[in-house]
Amino acid sequence: MGEVDGGTQLSLIQPTTRARPTRREGVAVAQADPVASVLVDTGLAHLDRPFEYLVPADLDALVVPGARVKVRFAGQDLDGFVVSRAAEPDHDGRLATIRRVVSPEPVLTPAVLTLARAVAERYGGAVGDVLRLAVPPRHAAAEKALVLEAPGADAVPAGESVAWSRYAGGPAFLSRLASGDRPAASLLAAPSVDPAADWPRLLADAAAAALAGGRGSVLVVPDARDVARVEEVLTERLGKGHHVRLTADQGPQARYTAYLKVLRGHVRVVVGTRAAAFAPVHDLGLVAWWDDGDDLHDEPRAPYPQVREVARLRADLEGAALLGAGFTRTVAVAQWVTEGIVVPLEAPRSVLRQVVARVRVAGEGSDLARDPAAARAHLPSSAWQVAKEALARGPVLVQVPRRGYLPSLSCLDCRRPARCRVCSGPLALRGPGQPPTCRWCGAVETRFECSHCGSPRLRSSVVGARRTAEELGRAFPGVPLATSGAGAVVDRVDAKPRLVISTPGAEPVAEGGYAACLLLDAWALLDRPALDAAEESLRRWAGAVGLTRGAVDGGVVVLAGAPTHTTVPALEALVRWDPAWFAERELAERVELGLPPAARVATLTGARPALQSAVAEMRLGASVRVLGPLPLAADTERVVLTAPLADGPALAAEVAAMRARRSARKEAQPVTARLDPRDPAR
Repeated sequence: MGEVDGGTQLSLIQPTTRARPTRREGVAVAQADPVASVLVDTGLAHLDRPFEYLVPADLDALVVPGARVKVRFAGQDLDGFVVSRAAEPDHDGRLATIRRVVSPEPVLTPAVLTLARAVAERYGGAVGDVLRLAVPPRHAAAEKALVLEAPGADAVPAGESVAWSRYAGGPAFLSRLASGDRPAASLLAAPSVDPAADWPRLLADAAAAALAGGRGSVLVVPDARDVARVEEVLTERLGKGHHVRLTADQGPQARYTAYLKVLRGHVRVVVGTRAAAFAPVHDLGLVAWWDDGDDLHDEPRAPYPQVREVARLRADLEGAALLGAGFTRTVAVAQWVTEGIVVPLEAPRSVLRQVVARVRVAGEGSDLARDPAAARAHLPSSAWQVAKEALARGPVLVQVPRRGYLPSLSCLDCRRPARCRVCSGPLALRGPGQPPTCRWCGAVETRFECSHCGSPRLRSSVVGARRTAEELGRAFPGVPLATSGAGAVVDRVDAKPRLVISTPGAEPVAEGGYAACLLLDAWALLDRPALDAAEESLRRWAGAVGLTRGAVDGGVVVLAGAPTHTTVPALEALVRWDPAWFAERELAERVELGLPPAARVATLTGARPALQSAVAEMRLGASVRVLGPLPLAADTERVVLTAPLADGPALAAEVAAMRARRSARKEAQPVTARLDPRDPAR
């Protein structure tokens, strides 16, 4: 391993015999294991490896594996993690010394480092990039505040679980978990408005079973609202002091304090968002995550890992149990079920018939005779009638696919999308009485003229949450209204009658559940130009149904705006509440077409010259297909590489090699590489 010393790229001094270092430029070095391997945070793909440095004698006790240090690298003082220490260097040249120890706290454990390397290999990325996601920045005050804190007790009985008893194989899963075994399962959660059987209780009981067996747990959920729900149940189930939360919105000190509590063994249960998947839990026994299909589980920073894959890698490396849970099952997890990697856990139909709300589709059956326009209406008469009756029994949830007022406009005459004259972006109305505004550049359109037919008239293509609230306010005068969406998310509502208008994912939890749920503009979700449009539609609908009272308690769901001219599998799966069937069907189609997850995919994005150069240099096997380039913007294109699953590791390795070559040459035009993106076309 070559070292960077005093601004030179590599030392030119090559002694003929290797001597044990004792002093360097007047600085005494440690007597025992004076050589430290350091992962330096260079941010450069071609330098993503450990470099050797000498340990000064006065820092001997502080330079421990996992500690943060400052080292001299290419003329700069850079941060790094100590990986190991050794008696002899592998490098024959002159070694630089470690400048100082930022913190002797071993924040990078061997298990987390091994996981980071596995994630980097899986996604063709750099270990340094993964470590920036896994280890939070240091906060000195947090380290000092925890010096005298004693570890908490872990004596938590497993007990019986009402929540898990509803599933075939559920009690057996907990029993194996408590005995120290490592079961792997995909749980299709049955909806429940009873906190004793709802999904947060499922995760809490699983963590309790792992603790009863003397092991820790990592529970990953999409957002802070979900974290709060799970935390509440964990406190009730385990007692105070047995868990911590790890989320990006905690603030530097609170987040680092929680990380240190886990690192030092004070607690062994962690609940948090995607970065929590790397938490250094001692004796890890369970890695679980909720709502696998939520895009919040997709890391937006390189190397763009997905929580599902991180969880699987970690469970394999540390011998932990694996649990993926949700109201629906993604196609990727359906493939795991097919391959026998995880066992499906589902509630029997007799239970589902009681706990799942009855789903009706507006415009079908007798609705069509009474209201011929019901299938296309934003709020059909059948949905209005259901809401009116349900308001006598409790709150009613209205899910609207888009936020805003009228987020999409089109020409009234030719129905072409209305575009901005400045940047060709989509026009929208932000509120009543306001002029059309571009959603991209913000330009105000004072005199619209359709570029296709010349018409000056506009119509709404999609109705947003604010406009829906306005319409419902007129339709139900005197009924309280609440809206929940981007910028103003409501966590909970009481059991009093009210209308709750929400965008997908922002639905408040209602005390006792919603009496009814209206799913509006179904076509807006189904018509998205994305590979996972149907899968995502079912997931969002199921999330709303999961907050609604079961059929035995009178819960009703009306889905409006669904296509009536063709069969929609996602719609069938919702009506029958059979997400397993839908996932299997989608997987079969993906396998037939050679689409992910039945194939490994890499996308390369950048300017055409850079893309051509990058692809030309890659050593791609005969099984790799090169698709594109596909135009994305004025100066940006994308190339898609697909390979059979068996050749996936080779494709990832070649992507990493391509990044390293371009980094070493300091290419001016960047090429962004992603492995297995949610949708290769986006």
